[in-house]
Amino acid sequence: MHHRKLGQLEVSAIGLGCMGMSEFYGTHNDAQSLDTIHRALDLGVNFLDTADMYGPFTNEKLVGRAIKGRRDSVILATKFGNERRADGSWVGINGRPEYVRAACDASLLRLGVDHIDLYYQHRVDPKTPIEETAGAMSELVRAGKVRFLGLSEAAPKTIRRAHAIHPITALQTEYSLWSREPEDEILPTVRELGIGFVAYSPIGRGFLSGRIKSVDDLEPDDYRRNNPRFQGENFQKNLDLVKKIEQLAKKRGVTPAQLAIAWVLSRGEDIVPIPGSRRIPHLEENIAAVNITLTREELRQIDDAAPAGAAVGDRYPDMSRVNL
Repeated sequence: MHHRKLGQLEVSAIGLGCMGMSEFYGTHNDAQSLDTIHRALDLGVNFLDTADMYGPFTNEKLVGRAIKGRRDSVILATKFGNERRADGSWVGINGRPEYVRAACDASLLRLGVDHIDLYYQHRVDPKTPIEETAGAMSELVRAGKVRFLGLSEAAPKTIRRAHAIHPITALQTEYSLWSREPEDEILPTVRELGIGFVAYSPIGRGFLSGRIKSVDDLEPDDYRRNNPRFQGENFQKNLDLVKKIEQLAKKRGVTPAQLAIAWVLSRGEDIVPIPGSRRIPHLEENIAAVNITLTREELRQIDDAAPAGAAVGDRYPDMSRVNL
C-alpha cells in the first residue's frame, strides 16, 4: 500500500469511508461490515473515516469494535457538527464550543479509544464564528484527545480563518469525475496553506461504478433516491456520462470504479480518496486502483468525457449546508 501526506499526517493512499455500513445506502449488515474493515486493514488501508451522525452514533460503535486490538495500526477520523438525536431526527448544525467538547468525549466513548487522530468539523455552523469552533477544537489537541484537526465542506475564507487559529491538517469535500468544483478555489487554497485534501464519494455515490442503471436498483430507503442527480432527466443525462467512463475503463482493462478512483489519485499526492465499501469484493476492487497509473492520453480522454460541470443536478437536495 502506498502512503500519502495530509499535512503532517501520513495515511494510506486510499482510505475507507464507513458511513454506508450503518445508514443511508439501504440494508446494512454489521458482521459483513466488520469483515470488510478487517480485510481493509489486512490489505494496508489504515485510514478509516466515520462520524457521530452516521447511524446516528452506531457507525462509531461499529468502527470501534472493528479496530479493537488493532488501534496502533489505524489512523482514525471522525466528525462532529451535524447534530442528531438517537432516534435519527435532525437537530441542526452545531459548532458551539461546549458542543465541540461534549461531542468529542461522546465519540471517544463510542469508539473505545483515548484519542482521535483526525477530528473534523463535519459542517460549518453559520451561527457560530469559526474562530470559536476552531478554538474549542484546538483545546482538544492540547488535552491529548485529538491529534490533528480537519474541516469538511468549508469555503476558502472559512478554511483560512480556522487555519489562523490552529493548523488544519485536512479538508474533506466531495470530489470526483462528476463533482469537480473544488478545482476552482478550494484545492488552490488548501495547497497554498499546506492542507491535505480528503475526497469523499470519489465514485459519485456509487453512480460512476456503472452498477446503477435505474433508480429501481436502489433500495426503497436509500437516501440517494432523493438526490437531484439520481432523479428524472438528470439520472438519464448522468447515465450518459457513466457510459463514457465505462468505455474508457473497458479500453484500459479496469472497472469504471477503478478508473474513477485512479483519476482522483492522479490529481495530486496531497489527495486521498475514501470510497465507501460494505462488501469485501468491492473493497478489493477499489483498493486495486492505487496501482493504476493513468497516461497523459488517458487523462486527456477522461477530461474530454467528464469535464468540469458535466454532471447534471445539485450534489444535495439542500446545498445551503455546504461550502460555507
